[in-house]
Formats: sequence, C-alpha cells, structure tokens
Amino acid sequence: MRKALKRPTDTELTILRVLWERGPATVRQVFDHLAPNQVDLGYPAVLRMMQLMAEKGLLLRDDEERSHVYRSAKSQAEVQGTLVDDFLERAFGGNALEMLAATLARRKMNPAEREEAGRLIAQALEDKS
Repeated sequence: MRKALKRPTDTELTILRVLWERGPATVRQVFDHLAPNQVDLGYPAVLRMMQLMAEKGLLLRDDEERSHVYRSAKSQAEVQGTLVDDFLERAFGGNALEMLAATLARRKMNPAEREEAGRLIAQALEDKS
C-alpha cells in the first residue's frame, strides 16, 4: 500500500496560487485578492485556513511583524509535480502515455498550444536521453 500524501485541498490550492503569483503576503492581502471571486470565503475563514496550512507545513509564517506574512513552503512546481505524480499513479497506474492521450482527447487545443505541446514533448524526450 502506498503512503498517503498530504495533498492540498481545493481551497488550499487557491490560497497557494495567490502566494505563488504575488509572493509572500498577509492574510488580508490574500483575502483581498480572493474576495472578488470567492464570495463563500470570509476573512475569518481565510485566516483559519492559512493558520491550518502553516500547521500542516504547506505555508511558512513570518511573525516578526504585527501582521504575519505567509509564503508557500514549497514551490509551485514541487506541489504540482507531487499532485501530477499522485494522479498519474492513481488514475493511470503510472502510465504517462495513457494520461497524455486522455488529456489530448479531452481538451481542444489551438495551434499555438499544439506547437508548444510538441515542443515540450520533444524537450522531455531530450532530457530523458
């Protein structure tokens, strides 16, 4: 049996995206960034969520100032990589080709995206050689 991962919840990922985009921030700054899109999350909920995320090791908190400043404990690439690895294993039995085929079959891509996908695949093949 494989070890359970500490996967961020959807709300935690939303908060992490804010911190990855803007860098270290106070709860107020994160809340203000989320407020236009997240009508169901009030300031106290964002505060508590960020405190819990710090306890779980998802966020680091600098409490030198009166307003605590939070930042992600891991880079966006690290978190996304862990999530992709976990999903690849759970949904596709580790078969990356099946996952790629399923992704391409379900998503419409414009010509620029197709070109970029081809470039990324070619680069990945070179990196693995």
